[in-house]
Amino acid sequence: MVSKAGYTLPAAFLHTLGKHSERNAMAMLGGELLTYGELYRRIRAIMALLEKLGIRPGDKVAILSAGMPNWGASYYAVTFMGAVAVPLLPDFHPDEVKNILEHSESKAIFFSEGQQSKISSIPAEIAPKRIRIEDFLLKSNEPGDPLFDPLAEPVNDYIVQEDDIASIIYTSGTTGKSKGVMLTHLNICFTADKSGHVQEIVETDRFLSVLPLSHTYENTIGMVLPMLRGAGIWYLGKAPTPSVLLPALQEVKPTIMLTVPLIIEKIFRNRIEPAFKKNIFLHTAIHIPFIRKLLNIAAGKKLMQTFGGELHFFGVGGAKLNRTVEKFLIEAKFPYAIGYGLTETSPLLAGFNPQNARLQSTGPSIEDIELIIQNPDKKTGEGEIWARGPNIMKGYFKEPGLTSEVITPEGWFKTGDLGIFDKDGYLYIKGRLKNTIIGKGGENIHPEDIESIINNYSHVVDSLVVLQQERLVALVHFNREEIEERYSQLKYDISNYVEHKIEELQLELLQYVNARVNKFSQLQRIVVQEYPFEKTATQKIKRYLYL
Repeated sequence: MVSKAGYTLPAAFLHTLGKHSERNAMAMLGGELLTYGELYRRIRAIMALLEKLGIRPGDKVAILSAGMPNWGASYYAVTFMGAVAVPLLPDFHPDEVKNILEHSESKAIFFSEGQQSKISSIPAEIAPKRIRIEDFLLKSNEPGDPLFDPLAEPVNDYIVQEDDIASIIYTSGTTGKSKGVMLTHLNICFTADKSGHVQEIVETDRFLSVLPLSHTYENTIGMVLPMLRGAGIWYLGKAPTPSVLLPALQEVKPTIMLTVPLIIEKIFRNRIEPAFKKNIFLHTAIHIPFIRKLLNIAAGKKLMQTFGGELHFFGVGGAKLNRTVEKFLIEAKFPYAIGYGLTETSPLLAGFNPQNARLQSTGPSIEDIELIIQNPDKKTGEGEIWARGPNIMKGYFKEPGLTSEVITPEGWFKTGDLGIFDKDGYLYIKGRLKNTIIGKGGENIHPEDIESIINNYSHVVDSLVVLQQERLVALVHFNREEIEERYSQLKYDISNYVEHKIEELQLELLQYVNARVNKFSQLQRIVVQEYPFEKTATQKIKRYLYL
């Protein structure tokens, strides 16, 4: 529940503080652990430091850091005093960091030690106040600089309104130009609260954070939602590689995790699928439905133990989950859940919990959000998804023209996604409106559907279907290392063999795909994508780079 004082971050935090001050709030894996009472003390001390640096309500303060308790403390300190947090993705290029700091007019930036090189060459007049987030020491380190005092109290009292901007989140997305999405306190707190109605969150829940806090998915649902319910969050402090993640899962034994499809798809491709293929009996038995289900249930139990054994919500969002992987998760009784939304919608629009899974759906709309299919196709029922509710952004920062293009006078936000509802109100995403390819006969071709089939094929990592000279072409990134490992026992030149094998795979894949799609969606050619595709924070391919 959120405080009766309204949907603002300080009101929500104070409400939680009154009930859960002694409960664990945020922790670093193997390191510092803060209760809600201790976290609030740190937030107040950071507010005092920001005051000394001249930060006032409405000022922009950037955060460039990996996830850690001080990230959350800094974010709350900025927003509690009516200033605006500008989270930056750790993967941003230094030029992107500079452009965003300049465009947002940020007066200060919290940065982690590992990100310092990205701001070292940026002129001093851009974000002039630079604070190392590990210890809140100013980068200038001059005699007159204020020092962080962990016991300091802010001088001023701040009144924050629901409609005040809490955060500007910049996203390069999959279509090019980076836009600053202005999210209000109401947007964020409302969405976090309603997300907790999709899946009940209680104070004993343990979140393991593996995604960037600068992405609204992890920010709203992975940080603000657990705060509303008095739950605890653990941060890895490093990239979630298997060597880091697997021991962390056993130590934290999380009950809740938020991920992108890539994580569970990699586990399926690298650990579960090979186990079935290596054993001749299993490879044959997996094609018998009732045996396959029994095998998947057994694999699901092992997978649960890999995740610590106490997981009851494994959220997947940011991109569409592979159909084969999702079918396995359903049969394995693994507690996965799907959510759909955009940065502009704070983010959640629809979702289901593990008890209400439905293959390839994103679930029904969340409470108090309106979703409609605008101008549905008379034959298929597909159309653009429009959304309206308290979670719709205030607009794009300094871009009133772009804002008016996506938000109607009646408050409807045009998502740019194509979808359809089933009879029970479950939403199915069919692709991006801008990605739709028009066939020679006027047919709508959704490249995402073809890519899903391609990505199920052996040795395929990723794919992208594009139109080249009026022909459908698939750019395919094959897993060369996997092929080399599989055929390493061969005595002749392995590199030449791998090239020959990939040529074979191209021909086989073309036949495989075209046997599974309708006539107007058939591919004319497979082109090898030698290097991995460039991706967004949620692991969606940046399509505009390859068109």
